[in-house]
This record gives sequence, C-alpha cells and structure tokens, in this order.
Amino acid sequence: MNRLLSLPFALILLFLVAGCTTGPELQIQEADNQIHIMADGEHFTTYISDPGLLKPVLYPVYSPSGIRVQRQYPLQTVEGESHDHPHHVGLFFTYGSDNEVNGNSFWNRHEPPPRIRHMRVTQEEAGMGRATLGTLADWVGGDDDVILQEDRTMVFTGSESERAIDFTFNMKAQAEDVTFEDTKEGMFAIRVADWLSEEHGTGMYLNSEGDTTSPNVWGKRAKWVRLEGDHEGTTVGIAILNHPSSVNYPTFWHARGYGLFSANPLGQSVFQETRGVENPEPLNYTIAAGDSALFKFKMIIYEGHRTGDQFEDAFQDYSS
Repeated sequence: MNRLLSLPFALILLFLVAGCTTGPELQIQEADNQIHIMADGEHFTTYISDPGLLKPVLYPVYSPSGIRVQRQYPLQTVEGESHDHPHHVGLFFTYGSDNEVNGNSFWNRHEPPPRIRHMRVTQEEAGMGRATLGTLADWVGGDDDVILQEDRTMVFTGSESERAIDFTFNMKAQAEDVTFEDTKEGMFAIRVADWLSEEHGTGMYLNSEGDTTSPNVWGKRAKWVRLEGDHEGTTVGIAILNHPSSVNYPTFWHARGYGLFSANPLGQSVFQETRGVENPEPLNYTIAAGDSALFKFKMIIYEGHRTGDQFEDAFQDYSS
C-alpha cells in the first residue's frame, strides 16, 4: 500500500502544505530605529526610521548572493563612489522638491519640518518564504501639522535567484484636501550602486514597451522597468512593477542614467512636456480630506539575465 495513503488526513495535508513551501526562511529582527529582514540568516534589507533621515528608508538591499545593489552614500562614505544628490537615500517613498504637496517639499534634504515621521509598526509576521512588515507614518507639513497618514505594508519573499518586496502605500488625507502638484521629483525610488547605473557602470534600462536606455525610458508610461548590469561576472538586476490598482497606472518613470531609478505616477505634465507631447495634461492629483489613495509597486532584485518576456510573466502573476 502507498504509505502516504495510509497516513491520517491531517498528516497528509501537513505534508502537502510543507512540500509546497519554497524560498528561504525569513526573520525580522528589531533594533533602535531599525528593523532587519533576514533570509536564512543572511541580511536582506533593513527598514530605517532614524529621525535624521527625514523619511523612512530601506537600506541596504542585497541580492540573493549578498551583492549590495544600492549606492552607500550618504549613509556611508566610500572612496570613488558618486556623492551627488545626498537626498537619494536607500530605497524610499516621497514626493515634491519645491513645495508641491500642499506647499510642502518632502523630496530634498532640508531642516525639518516638513518630514515623514515613522509612528509605529502595525504588523510583523515572518516564516518560511515570506515576511510581512506593516508601518504607520505621518507626513508632517511645515507648520508641524500632519497632512497625510501613510499606512504601508511590505511583503518580503525570495528564492534562490531573487529577492522581492511588494509595497502597498495607503495615503489618507487628514483635516484638509491634499494636492500633489506635477513634478518629476518623486515617488517610489531607489538610488542604485554605481556599477549598476548606465553612466558609471554596466547597467541598461528596459521597459515593458521594449524601450532601452535612460533617454528612451525616462518620462514614459510603462507597466514595469528593469535595470540590469554586471557585478564582477554576475548578472544582477532590479525590476519595479506597477500594480494596475495603483493611482494613475501605468506610472511614468523618472529613471536616470546616473543611478536614480524611480516610478512617479504623479509628474504627468512635466514628463509629457519634456518629451514633447502636444497639449500636456496637468494631473495635480488631489486626495479629499478623510479619503485615501493607493500606490502599489513590487521590486524584484534578481541574479541571472532575464528577458522582457520573463518580466511580462512576472507582471501577469503580480497583477492577477
């Protein structure tokens, strides 16, 4: 007789569920102003809520074999690394360099306020193949008033060849309507390591429409964009996918050759105007007081060359 068939049903179910579990064991470890995400005991990334950074960031971010995919400056100074744009800190979510959010700027480096202030952890679960971290943050304006509340969920997963983070940002306007005026300076962004950039390294952008290189990807709409390069003989890439439920999908891309890799759904008119679109349409997106808006992205950090067709498959899985 088949030994599996002779087992009690509960044990059969446990066996099948365990057999379907894939990926590394993920752990969450807390420290002062930091929450570390570990994969099989190796560092995946850290959520940093240090008040001096003006916004929560994820730093560093590693590939499955431990290759750091971000620039280290300004959190660390490394000889020979680029030192431009000190506000490009790790992996971040923010907007507006010239008072575009109800008269407030959250993008550039400045003395607070304004700032995005981490308030508390709302969810913390970890296990085989998956970890979830939820956080609540206040977007604090220049008068020290809370204009937006950011309810964030980050789902961390992984396999032998990739690490992935699924981000959901629910942004709730507080006492007043909040308007995000058009600007290129936003929104969901990572400053990549120099070796992965097009200008300093071996990286090359590809978007879901088949366009390649920063000049052809920047300012256009696309469902996804990937940046892939070589690190000491290993092909490594980052892909960002935009979920169809997200505001103003498919997003525009503020993807620069020097290393800023950003999805920005709200800079509509500035991107259209710069790309020569006739009659650019300002978005000036408004969230009414008490209402919420959804921004949703997935970042995949992978090793080994991947084709556009593979990312189309990944996008279909993500968006279904």
